[in-house]
Amino acid sequence: MSVTSEATTAWKGGLADGAGTVAFDSSHLGTFDVNWKARSEGSDSTTTPEELIAAAHSACFSMALSHALGENGTPPQSIDTTASVTFVPGKGITGSHLNVNAVVPGLSADDFARIAEEAKTGCPVSQALAGIDITLEATLA
Repeated sequence: MSVTSEATTAWKGGLADGAGTVAFDSSHLGTFDVNWKARSEGSDSTTTPEELIAAAHSACFSMALSHALGENGTPPQSIDTTASVTFVPGKGITGSHLNVNAVVPGLSADDFARIAEEAKTGCPVSQALAGIDITLEATLA
């Protein structure tokens, strides 16, 4: 069985002077503003395609890591993952850095690092982002 997820962007105007909104099919939170200025200069009030990719990457990696830890017989108590996706105007998306901090009773730091690396590689979003550099910083709390 396949599942298709959707988001819709409504954009008006040119790249530099235009703006749009992004809406998620599954969300009743409303829309999220998006524009070139936020994408190229950064913003704390307007989203970007890279922030949306970061959300997808952090969620997918956390799920992959939780599954891998469970398969190892050491299910996590908690996993906190931040994905930092870098965009360079004129060049594009250049990388995604995963920073994970997890509480996993009974697991050594070395085993955690190995399992986290395997989860990074096996995560479907990591696989979709195979054209960029993906780095991982994994800390066992």
